[in-house]
Amino acid sequence: MLRRTILVSIAAAFAAGSYAFAQVPKTASPAGAKVYFISPKNGATIKGPVKVVMGLSGMGVAPAGTDAPETGHHHILVDNDKPNLDAPLPVDDKHRHFGKGQTEATLDLPAGKHTLQLLLGDKNHIPHNPPVMSEKITITVAK
Repeated sequence: MLRRTILVSIAAAFAAGSYAFAQVPKTASPAGAKVYFISPKNGATIKGPVKVVMGLSGMGVAPAGTDAPETGHHHILVDNDKPNLDAPLPVDDKHRHFGKGQTEATLDLPAGKHTLQLLLGDKNHIPHNPPVMSEKITITVAK
């Protein structure tokens, strides 16, 4: 009965939007860490699919879940203006995860203009402090 009461209370808190989780401390990033696109270049027009090559300096790439200092894994933000930098990144079309430690990817994007931005995540998919984020680039996918 106690277990059922706890579960009902948790469900009610979620439904009301009044839940709170223990704040997970953000992983520190070293000074000078930088993530960047090797390709495509800003302003490029590309016939899809889009091959992306991701670069990182001042840190190492490690799969999600790996607890190693000064490491992280890539995420590509697609047509995304304001990622939440204080929580794990969601998994959807605007937040592409590369949690196996990939440094290259192929994106299937519809024809048209798109913005891409790299954001490094820690072992829990949470951006570092300070965030290791690239400049946003714009590409055009040709029909």
